[in-house]
Amino acid sequence: MLYKFKTSAKRSDLMRKIKSVKTTPEVLFQKALRKEGIRFKTNYRKLPGSPDIAITSKKVAVFIDGEFWHGYNWEEKRKKIKANRAYWIPKIEKNIVRDKNNSKELYKDGWKVVRFWQQQIIKDTPKCIKKIKMVVEK
Repeated sequence: MLYKFKTSAKRSDLMRKIKSVKTTPEVLFQKALRKEGIRFKTNYRKLPGSPDIAITSKKVAVFIDGEFWHGYNWEEKRKKIKANRAYWIPKIEKNIVRDKNNSKELYKDGWKVVRFWQQQIIKDTPKCIKKIKMVVEK
């Protein structure tokens, strides 16, 4: 069942501009990985969840999750959603469940899964790169 609701043209335009690939944090992180000499594939569709970055030689899947869409601090944030609650709350909760299931599937297939929030990448890219290097070296 699709939930339909009316939105203003302005809101529609704003939502349409939100990208799912080649976001600023993704591009920033990819540049930092290249600088470290780590080879990877982007949006690797052969794996569950299409990881934003897949280091196939080491079986490492990296996801860079947007705070709103993937439910950062969800118990607190869900209370603050005012508009279209009947749509957004179930949608984000489904995203959270889907993310967990994709991670479990990848673990079962022998992949290491690393998840970052977008703000982690933006605020401290070197720390995130360090974490990836540690995972790759194991």
